[in-house]
Amino acid sequence: MDKVIRKPADAVADIPDGASLAVGGFGLNGIPETLIRALHAQGATGLQVVSNNCGIDDRGLGILLAAGRISRVTGSYVGENKEFARQYLSGELEVELVPQGTLAERLRAGGCGIPAFYTPAGVGTQVADGGLPWRYGPDGGVAVASPAKEIRSYDGRPHVLEHGITTDFALVRAWRGDRHGNLVFRRASASFNPLAAMAGRVTLAEVEELVEPGALDPDQVHLPGVFVQRVVPLTPAQAADKQIEKRTVRA
Repeated sequence: MDKVIRKPADAVADIPDGASLAVGGFGLNGIPETLIRALHAQGATGLQVVSNNCGIDDRGLGILLAAGRISRVTGSYVGENKEFARQYLSGELEVELVPQGTLAERLRAGGCGIPAFYTPAGVGTQVADGGLPWRYGPDGGVAVASPAKEIRSYDGRPHVLEHGITTDFALVRAWRGDRHGNLVFRRASASFNPLAAMAGRVTLAEVEELVEPGALDPDQVHLPGVFVQRVVPLTPAQAADKQIEKRTVRA
């Protein structure tokens, strides 16, 4: 039951080239920065990433992206990363953009063993009709486009079929966690981290504060340990290393 792995490098050592990864965080909030850096040092390439966004140019998944380690991204927002835009428009990177709520539900569904579901989000757009450019060719034309999706009417309203997402691995960050993998997330980091953790077949969780089993109030646990296979405790310096994309202060 003790799932603690002290060294981040040991936790990511078996992630192979071409692996699919669900990665938690919202913007730079709650991203598993230490595990991402360990994976960068490990050298795996051709990674297929599912995450709300892909970091910025020098933080989070942007580190792997800049090194050419990511081949495909499924996400909702990519507006803060110039290198992401360059790779996508030049045909180096395949990108599937998904409505944010749909992405969250696809991760949750995958983690719960639900293969697919219907949602009204995206009906009447290229999300449902197909034709979104997933990958561009060297000449600037669309090399791979999104397919059309099944539409079905419920109560007189059209819904589009979306599929649950499961990945080989998941990388997440928690505020507190115990040795059994039970996790507590803080504030905005509770958005995509629990969902990403559920979707991964092998989930790695870096935790800012490691506690002993029984120290967490069961009613306060956001993600039970059944979804977590490896717990990586952070050093105080690693736990304190947090940034946001843009800082706004009042005059």
